[in-house]
Amino acid sequence: MTVPRLSELGPDLLVTTRPRRILALSLPYAGVGLFAVAWLAGWWWLTPLIAFGIFVAVVTATHDAVHRSLGLGRQATEWALFLLGAVLLESGHAYRATHLQHHRTFPGDDDPEGYPADLSMLGAVLYGPVFLVRLWWWAYRRGAAGQRVWLLAEAAFPFAAVGAGVLFSRGLLVYAAMMIVGSWIYPLLTVHLPHRHYGDTPLTQTRTLRGRIVPALFLELTYHLEHHLYPQVPSHHLPKLARRLDPVLAEAGIEPWKVI
Repeated sequence: MTVPRLSELGPDLLVTTRPRRILALSLPYAGVGLFAVAWLAGWWWLTPLIAFGIFVAVVTATHDAVHRSLGLGRQATEWALFLLGAVLLESGHAYRATHLQHHRTFPGDDDPEGYPADLSMLGAVLYGPVFLVRLWWWAYRRGAAGQRVWLLAEAAFPFAAVGAGVLFSRGLLVYAAMMIVGSWIYPLLTVHLPHRHYGDTPLTQTRTLRGRIVPALFLELTYHLEHHLYPQVPSHHLPKLARRLDPVLAEAGIEPWKVI
C-alpha cells in the first residue's frame, strides 16, 4: 500500500513558529536550571525525575534539529546540535550522522543506530554502555574534516563534566553520572522496542503508541511510525499527523499500540 504524500496530508504539518522553536531550544536548559535548584535545595529525590525530563526535552529538540524541522539555518543547526548535545554530555553531530543513516538504510547492515533492533531485549540492555561510543566512532570515520572538529569537541563533554565534578562540585558529578548512565537505555527504549519484530514494508518497520499521558510525557516521540513515514514533520505536529493517517493505517490493517 502506498502512503499519501505529505502535501496531501497538509502543508501546515511542516510549520514551526518562532515561539515553538524558542520553547524547544530552551526547555533543556530550563531543566538543567531546575536540576541545580533541586540539588542546592536538598531535594535529591526529585533530581532523577528532572533528569528524565531533560532527556526527553533534549532528544526531542535534537531530533527536530537533525531533520531541519525547527526552522533553523545551516549554521544555527550546527550550534544547536553542539549545545543540545552538551546538556546530555553527548555528540549531537554523531547523532545526526547515524540517525539520518538509520532513516536511509533501516533495516540494512550499515545502520549502527538500528543494530539493537536485531538484538534480544537483554542484548539491547547490555549494549547500552557502548551504544553511543559506537555511534560516535561510526560518524567520525565517515565525517569530513569540519564535522570531525565538532565530533572531537563533543567527545570531551563527559570527561570535562566528570573531571569538573570530581574537582569542584558533587552536584555536577551526580548530574554527569545520571546523564551518562541514563543514555544506556537508548538501545532498548529508542531502537529495540519500537522496531522489534519489524516487517518488510514502511508501514511495518516500526510501531506507534497512542494515548494521552505517555505520548505527552515523551513529547510525542512515541509516534515512531509516523516519524519514519514523514521525518520532516516536527515532533509537536506528530499527533495531528497521526490523526490524519488513521484511515490509511486502518485500511492497511495497522493497529496502533494503546497506552494511557
